[in-house]
Amino acid sequence: MSRPPPPHRTTYRHFTTIATRWADNDIYGHVNNVAYYAYFDTAVNRYLIEAGALDIEAGQVIGVVVETQCRYHAAVAFPDVLEVGVRVARIGTSSVRFELAVFPAGADVAAADGHFVHVYVDRLSRRPVPLPDAYRTSLTAIHA
Repeated sequence: MSRPPPPHRTTYRHFTTIATRWADNDIYGHVNNVAYYAYFDTAVNRYLIEAGALDIEAGQVIGVVVETQCRYHAAVAFPDVLEVGVRVARIGTSSVRFELAVFPAGADVAAADGHFVHVYVDRLSRRPVPLPDAYRTSLTAIHA
């Protein structure tokens, strides 16, 4: 079974810059696999906050992660600065598939890529709800 090649920067619609931290490195001298999921989560939520869709303190709708995946292509390590590319692959009634890639600053080819699937739910009941207009608008802007 052959793996798809790492994605190219030009296929992503939005980028978030993230500085690696000393604590991100593991005993093997590179960023530990679990840190990539934090980078993904940070990039998605920062985009939604900046786009005016997500109110983390008082919003009635929140995204719950129901699926994740990450493929690793090349090592990164502290003190690297990273650029996390974000695009939306699918917008459903109450769910969204975000595709993400981690690029060393200025690199054209990703060191890692993956996806998050969020289901949007009512904050209190935790039951799925249709995407509000503010979400749909911000997601459409980065739909690939």
